[in-house]
Amino acid sequence: MHIWVDADACPVVIKEILFRAAERTQIQTTLIANHAMRIPPSKFVNFYQVSAGFDVADNEIVKRLAAGDLVITGDIPLASEAINKGAIALNPRGDLYTTENIKARLNMRDFMETLRSTGVDTGGPPPINQKDRQNFANQLDRYLTQNS
Repeated sequence: MHIWVDADACPVVIKEILFRAAERTQIQTTLIANHAMRIPPSKFVNFYQVSAGFDVADNEIVKRLAAGDLVITGDIPLASEAINKGAIALNPRGDLYTTENIKARLNMRDFMETLRSTGVDTGGPPPINQKDRQNFANQLDRYLTQNS
């Protein structure tokens, strides 16, 4: 198993949880982003920088992942592609994307995108809070315990 992180929009606090989990479980974790970022010195944590552009990091993750891998992303289309390849997808708030819920999430995303394109201010998600961090850490731990 490998953990792939859509790192461009992943909150720092979530990355820190992932760094600790990679060390604890000795699972390879790769952050992919289109801008440079710091990672801790570790033989279990890697960083791969891609060129700037729409979905370049997402496409790189999809290209590299294998069935059974874990993808950390808030990007619903990327989560859908990961699921289609047999991977597991988890968002930074601790919500697990599944074959049962991904279609509904894609539909809601598309609906909200349509609203935004007509000028409706849909707002954005609230900042990650302590409950979100705890949900993420718990879901990650549950997954790693079951699959390592």
